[in-house]
Amino acid sequence: MSSTTPPSPLEPLPAWARRLSEKYYSRTLAMFVLHGNVHDLVPWRRGDRTDYVPLSKFLNEGLFGRRDLVLSYDRGGGITFANSDVQADFQRALVGYDSFHGTKYSQGLPRNPDAVLTLIESYLRLRVMDGKKIALMLDFADSIVPASDSASMGSEDRNCLVMLKRWAQNQHFLRADVTVCLIAESLSAVNSGLVQNPGVSAIEIPLPDEAERIEFVKWQMALTPLPEGSEVTAETLAKLGAGLKRVQLQNLISHASENRQPLTLAFLTRLKKELIEAESGGLLEFVQSRFDLSMVAGLEQAKKKLQDAATALRVGRFDVLPMGYVISGPVGTGKTFLTTCFAGEVGIPAVMLKNFRSMWQGVTEANLERVLTLLKAMSPIAVVVDEADAQLGDRSSSGDSGVGNRVFAQIAQFMGNTELRGKVIWFLLTCRPDLLPVDLKRQGRAEEHIALFYPRSDAERLAMLRAMQRKTGTRVASEEAEQFFLANAGMLSGADTEAVLVRARMKSALEGDAAVDVEDLKAAIADFIPPSYPDEIELQNLVAVLECTSRSLLPEEYRTMDRGEIQRRVAELLALAR
Repeated sequence: MSSTTPPSPLEPLPAWARRLSEKYYSRTLAMFVLHGNVHDLVPWRRGDRTDYVPLSKFLNEGLFGRRDLVLSYDRGGGITFANSDVQADFQRALVGYDSFHGTKYSQGLPRNPDAVLTLIESYLRLRVMDGKKIALMLDFADSIVPASDSASMGSEDRNCLVMLKRWAQNQHFLRADVTVCLIAESLSAVNSGLVQNPGVSAIEIPLPDEAERIEFVKWQMALTPLPEGSEVTAETLAKLGAGLKRVQLQNLISHASENRQPLTLAFLTRLKKELIEAESGGLLEFVQSRFDLSMVAGLEQAKKKLQDAATALRVGRFDVLPMGYVISGPVGTGKTFLTTCFAGEVGIPAVMLKNFRSMWQGVTEANLERVLTLLKAMSPIAVVVDEADAQLGDRSSSGDSGVGNRVFAQIAQFMGNTELRGKVIWFLLTCRPDLLPVDLKRQGRAEEHIALFYPRSDAERLAMLRAMQRKTGTRVASEEAEQFFLANAGMLSGADTEAVLVRARMKSALEGDAAVDVEDLKAAIADFIPPSYPDEIELQNLVAVLECTSRSLLPEEYRTMDRGEIQRRVAELLALAR
């Protein structure tokens, strides 16, 4: 006789809703903070049918559809009710409240949070005594109990915080069937005193993964077919839509359908870039490179390391990739160019992390939380942080109410998540790697340290010159002109070489010549004064040598140099700089 296990009633729920239900049924938690992708569509499965509905509808009618009383509140819309019966019941309770307290709330509900929460608390206590099952949603919770020091909170915010903490610990609510859900896009924007309360559980609603996106896109395309001429299938759209919400995918499909605009790869790529940059609040900028690593002059060992990484990425061997790279070297050695060429080589999206710090309380942590959530959803992805030593801060930051410490901890924790090995690849660019905190550049985080140096041999300088010609679109008339440049330009960096070529090209263009000749280069080199800060360049060279984790990347003179001597010289240069 065979026996089968009956399916769990929680099985049709999204994973985050199952976690909430399991925690609730433990009878130790009645208050939850839902955060993350809270402004998206949610799959609501009923038998063989699946609909996609806003979160509020899913909570009211799906997850809490069997509760006797379901009500919601947000600061802008006031109190709303799941149906007219609940509203009538609440109104009856208000009449009794007015009669007892001498108020007139039955003639008009208040909107300010502390007055509303006081009324709701009275209502909850009353109906719990009647044995009612109740669900309450508080949307935009960050506007009710915002992240702030208790000392700087207004009296209204403090009242709300105290009331919600009291609810979280209320034994009557725990024993009865009462669930309170606070909803906020960013967990960091909600007061930490409430989030960290032992009676509160934070539940993240993640962005949809690839399988979920495929399911949704097929559902949406069945309702709204793409116009003729579209190049993308449901699978392609779902794959390229990494990092997008369901509602954004819905908008893409509807826009194409309503405007008879065929959905091509180029159109989709442009729209996705715009959507992600808007979703990140301008904190992420897509890096689109038309070059690959073959455009990088010299730096053969560094290119070899990145080409090996690109090969591993293409075959899906994420396990052999480093968690991240520190790219160091003096100014003008092409750190940013090398990284963008890697993005062009490997074919995965690459983004530049912009300044996410804000002067407002709680906004910096919320910005970073939003960015890290997007990065995780968009994997595999390369993340470029320019001037990383200044942008990421360190654990010893002070004078900012602990914001620097919390931000640093968020970044370090994310970078150290080995589940993201090969999926979120960090490139920390800096000419002063010694200023990067050890916590970020240790093994297990940005573990591969690549040092770049100015071209030293004629062969390297010639390769640099030709790479810059391709990059700037400059045509040099003859090999004689190239040899003139090598003999007279001296030890220029890549950026300096590019500047000389642009000047020579302008002279050539003004004279109506088709290509840059010796005379153009002679005039440009004679006029060009390279930036001169030898001590700083020497310091940047030496700290790059000390930080480099591969001997094969070092020029011969540094490979054999005594490290104690290098450290002594670095200390001297640092003393001179003070």
